[in-house]
Amino acid sequence: MSVETTPTPEIRDAAIQKALASTPRPPRASALDAALTFGWRGMLKVKHVPEQLLDVTITPVMFVLMFTYLFGGAIAGSTGDYLDYILPGILVMSVLFTTVYSGIAINTDLTKGVVDRFRSLPIWRPAPLVGSLLGDSVRYVVAGTVIVVLGLILGFRPEAGVGGVVAAMALTVVFAFGLSWIFTTLGLLMRSPNAVMNAGFMGIFPLTFLSNVFVEPETLPAGLEWFVNVNPISILADASRGLMEGNADASDITIVLAVAAALTAVFMPLTTRLYRTR
Repeated sequence: MSVETTPTPEIRDAAIQKALASTPRPPRASALDAALTFGWRGMLKVKHVPEQLLDVTITPVMFVLMFTYLFGGAIAGSTGDYLDYILPGILVMSVLFTTVYSGIAINTDLTKGVVDRFRSLPIWRPAPLVGSLLGDSVRYVVAGTVIVVLGLILGFRPEAGVGGVVAAMALTVVFAFGLSWIFTTLGLLMRSPNAVMNAGFMGIFPLTFLSNVFVEPETLPAGLEWFVNVNPISILADASRGLMEGNADASDITIVLAVAAALTAVFMPLTTRLYRTR
């Protein structure tokens, strides 16, 4: 009769160490690979919870329809003329509103303890942050595409064609990427996702409406007109309209890119520092 013996802890530990020693260590992920992996993680969130896309699909459609057909005749004289003016502005507004959710997502990971797991991984430290924003960029593209398709259905015809529309969307997404660093910083400072959402929209909502998204600045009081003209969101809306019509001002595009670069240069290191310490 055979007797089975249970290996001692020392023998088990030695066997485990031998197995690990005989297996080559996998190569460490590069910064780009790590960031893309976390970007794909953001995409999988949408796959499993498609309701997340409601804010970038239903809301923009409601804004276009309401403002075009409720206020178009009063503001521009006809809904068709107002659609040509407002659609690039709604494109900008919808994408910029979506940036608030970057802060909500990082705050959710922080409060649920997911960030602690990421910190323990042997990866480039900012990879979860950069990857999350890259994944959010897909949401920006979805929001922009919904607006453009709806505009085409309603009769919007950009003079610059597909190339102009793609250029306007690309410029808006670049600006949104820079702006989203502000909200990731906010997400690491606030205590709950609801607090991030409330604070984020309290900031982005008035800035968007105090721009030329809906009306020409010339129709506003002098002091308000000055603010609207220097508002980066107004400059982005002007650049988007110019790109779609084929008469974009190079200075507008330069200012938009400079502001996006400045926001990234200031808030990306700040967000990374908070990410390491919180």
